Amino acid sequence: MPDTDEARLAVNAASNALADFLRAHPQTEAALTESEDTGLERIRSAGASRLNFEWKANLLRISAADLTGEADLAATSAALSRLADAVLARGLELARNELGPSMDMGETRLAVIAMGKTGGEELNYVSDVDVVFVAEGDLDLATRQAARMIQIVGPATWPVDAGLRPEGRHGALVRTVDSYLSYLRDWARTWEFQALLKARPAAGDLQLGLDWLAAVQPLIWGAANRPGVVADIRDMRRKVAESVPAAERRYEIKLGPGGLRDIEFAVQLLQLVHGRGDPALRVRPTLEALDVLEAGGFLARRDGEDLRSTYVFLRTVEHRLQLQRLLRTHRVPAGGEPLHQLARVLGYTSDEGFHAAWRAHAATARRLHEKLVFKPLLDAVTRVPTVELRLTESEAASRLAVLGFADPESALTHIRRLTAGVSRTATVQRALLPVVLHELADSPEPDRGLLAYRQVSDKLGSTPWYLRLLRDGGPAAVRLARLLGTSRYFTGLLLHVPQSLRYLSDNADLTPRAREDLAQGMRQAAARHTDPTHAVSAVRAIRRRELIRIAAADLLGLLDDQQVGIALSDLTDAVLDAGLAVASRDVPDAPPIAMIGMGRLGGRETGFGSDADVVFIHGGETDVERKAAGRIAESVRGLLSAPTADPPLEIDLDLRPEGKGGTLVPSLAAYRRYYTDRARLWERQALLRARPVAGDAELLEEWTTVANGIRYRPGGLNEAERVEFRRVKARVDTERLPRGADPNGHTKLGRGGLVDIEWAAQLLQLEHGEEPGLHTTRTVPALEAAAAAGHLDRVSLAELREAWEFVSRVRNDMTLARGVPRDELPRSGAELAALAQTLGFGEDTQEFLNHYRRLTRLAHDAARRIVYGD
Repeated sequence: MPDTDEARLAVNAASNALADFLRAHPQTEAALTESEDTGLERIRSAGASRLNFEWKANLLRISAADLTGEADLAATSAALSRLADAVLARGLELARNELGPSMDMGETRLAVIAMGKTGGEELNYVSDVDVVFVAEGDLDLATRQAARMIQIVGPATWPVDAGLRPEGRHGALVRTVDSYLSYLRDWARTWEFQALLKARPAAGDLQLGLDWLAAVQPLIWGAANRPGVVADIRDMRRKVAESVPAAERRYEIKLGPGGLRDIEFAVQLLQLVHGRGDPALRVRPTLEALDVLEAGGFLARRDGEDLRSTYVFLRTVEHRLQLQRLLRTHRVPAGGEPLHQLARVLGYTSDEGFHAAWRAHAATARRLHEKLVFKPLLDAVTRVPTVELRLTESEAASRLAVLGFADPESALTHIRRLTAGVSRTATVQRALLPVVLHELADSPEPDRGLLAYRQVSDKLGSTPWYLRLLRDGGPAAVRLARLLGTSRYFTGLLLHVPQSLRYLSDNADLTPRAREDLAQGMRQAAARHTDPTHAVSAVRAIRRRELIRIAAADLLGLLDDQQVGIALSDLTDAVLDAGLAVASRDVPDAPPIAMIGMGRLGGRETGFGSDADVVFIHGGETDVERKAAGRIAESVRGLLSAPTADPPLEIDLDLRPEGKGGTLVPSLAAYRRYYTDRARLWERQALLRARPVAGDAELLEEWTTVANGIRYRPGGLNEAERVEFRRVKARVDTERLPRGADPNGHTKLGRGGLVDIEWAAQLLQLEHGEEPGLHTTRTVPALEAAAAAGHLDRVSLAELREAWEFVSRVRNDMTLARGVPRDELPRSGAELAALAQTLGFGEDTQEFLNHYRRLTRLAHDAARRIVYGD
C-alpha cells in the first residue's frame, strides 16, 4: 500500500476531480490506502443514492496505487474491471429489490456479460461499460431488471452500454442462449465475433453466463472460417479511423492512425485467425494476448516488445487524460496548462519531450498494425480448415493422405523433425506448418515439396532471419511452399543458396535485374579473383541467384512469357560478357573479339533449358591473332560449362560459318566473305535472330552493318528462294522431329509449335526486309510489325501470338517442373496432371490437352497460309 501523504499528493497532482472529491469529503482519505476487499465491500452494501460516493472512493484507492507506482497498467485496469463487476452486481441487486415486491421472480435467471474493455479486464477510469444480457424464464421480467440496472448504475458510475447486443440498439435487450446462438449462426457480422473475444460473465447468474460463453465459443473461434473475415476486419479498422474528423486526428490517442485501436485490431485479428487451432490464444486482455501470441510463435519477439511498450504508453496517456477531470476523453490537449499538466504527470519535463515520445509510439503502432493486419499469411491461414490446425499425430497421417501426400508416414517424419523440442524455432514452425502443408497440398508434388522445405529449414533454421521472414515477410511462406511443391528446377537452385528465398517477400525483389547492372556486378565479382576458374565461379554464383529470381517470378505469375525470355537472355548476355572478359585476360596477341547471340538467345527468347547459341568473331588479321581468338573462345566455353555446384551455361557454336567444320572464331572479313559468297538461304534466315551480345563495341557495330545488309534485303525473296525456303521447312517438319515423338505434342518441332510460328515470322521478315518495323530479332514483335504494315491479317496474328506465348509457357513449365529440359508433352499420368495443374487447369488434363491442341492447330494453319499460301 502507498503512504497516505504520497498517495494524496499524487492524486491531487493528477486529478482535479478526485482532488475536489477529497477536499469535499476529507473522511475518504482513508480510502487512498485501504484494501480492495474493503473498498468493494462498501460497493456491495451501498444504496442507490450512495453508489456514486462509494464508486469515487474506490477510484481514489485504485488511482493512488496507480500514480505512486504500486500498480502497473495491467493491475490498474484489472482493478477497475473488478470494480465495474461489483457495481454491476450491486446495480442488478438494487433493481431486483425495487421490482421484487410487485413481481414474482419465479425461475427467472439473468446473467450480465461484460464486453469490450470491461470484459477484457482492461477498463479505463472513465469509459462506457459494455454489456449484453442473457436470461432464462420470464424474459419480460429479466428485461425490466436489466433496464433498471442500467438506469441505476449509469448515472452513478460508468455509463452502461448494451449496444453490442444482437441487432444493436434495435434488438431485444435480453435474449436466451438459444436465441443468441441462432443470431450468431445466421446473422452476425465479423465485427460481432471480434467483439465476443472479450466476453465474460460479470454479474447476475454467473453459471448461466458460463453456459452461454461455452455455447458461443465454437462460433467465435469458427468465425475465421467465414469468407472474407480478414478483409472485413481490415475494412472495419479503416472505417473507425475515417470516423475521426481530419482536424482531430493529430490529437486522437485512441481511434486515429497510430492509436490504441491499431494495436487492438491487430491483436484481435491474430487471435481470431490463429486461435481456431491454438486454444492458448483465447485470452481476453490485450497485454496477455501479446504474450501468448509471442510465445506461440505467431508474433516476433521484437514486434511483441514494441507493441507492448507502445500499448502501455498509449493506455497510460489515456488514463492520465481521463483522471484530470474524470471525463471520457481520448484527445490530447493542443497546448496550454492542460498539456503541461499531462506531460508533468507522465514524468516529462517538457511538452516537447512528451510529444516526441508520443510520435515515436504512434509510428510504431501504425507500422506494426500495417505489418500484422495486412500480411498475406493471415489470408493464407484462413484458407486452412480448422481441422488441419489442430490434429493429433494419429489424425495427422490420415489427414495428410486426404490432402494428397503419397507417403504420409514420411511426411509425418519431416513434421516431427521440424517441430521437435521447445525451442523458438520449433514453436514458430508449429505456427507456420498448417499453412505450409495446406499450400503444399495444392501443389503438384506435395511430398517432394515438404522434403525440400525441411531441407531448407535444416540449413537455415538457426539463422535468425529465416523464420522471421516466413512469418512476417509478406507472402514469403506461402510462396515458398508453392514453389517447392511445383518446381524441381527452383528447388535445386534454392537448396544451394537458400538465402535467396529473401526475394519471395517482396515483388520488387523478384523484378529481373537489367542487363547492364548484371554485367557490371559480374565483372566486379570476377575482378576480385586472379584465377580464371575462381573468377567465373563468382559469375556463375550470381547467375544462380538470378535464375532463382526469374524462376520464382515466372512461376508466381509476375512475368509473362516474353518477359521471361528477355530476362533469361539478358542474364545470359551478362554471363557471356563477364566470361569473355575473364578469358581474355592476359592473352598475348589477342585481337578485338566479340560474341553474337543466335537462335533463342539472339531473339531474346531464351528458355530455362536453352543452351547459348553464339558465334565468335575477331577483328585481327594474322594467324597468331586467329589462334589467340580461338583460345579465348575455348576458354569461355570451358569455364562456363565446367562441372561445379552452379548450373552450367552450355555454349553451342554450330551456327558459325561452315558449321561444325568451320573456323571456331572467324575474322569479320572472313565472316563477310562467307555470307557474301557461299551462305545458303537458311543461314541468311538464321541471321534474323542474331544480335550483338558481348565483346568489342566497335567490332560489334561493324558486324551489325554487315548482318543488316545480308538479312534485310529490299524486294524480298525471288521465286527460287521461296521454293528453297519451303523445301527446308518441309525437311525440318519431317526429319528433325525425334523418332516416336507425337507431332501434336512436341512444343518445339510439332504442328503449331515454336518452330512453325518462328519460321512464319521469319518468312515475313525475309519478304519485307524494307520495313524498319520488321528489323527485330524477336518473334512476336516481328509478327506484330508485319500485321501493322498490312502483311498479316489480325486473326492470324492473334492465333500465332497466343500459341507462341502458351507453348513457350508450357515448354518452360516442363523444364521448371522436372528440373531438366523437355520439349514433348507428357503422354499421361501424374506428370501430365502436374503440368495441367501448374498451368491453371487444375487436374483436368483433358481440358489442358484440348486447349493446347486447339491453339497449336490454329497456329499451324496460320503458319501454313504464310509459308505455303494454303
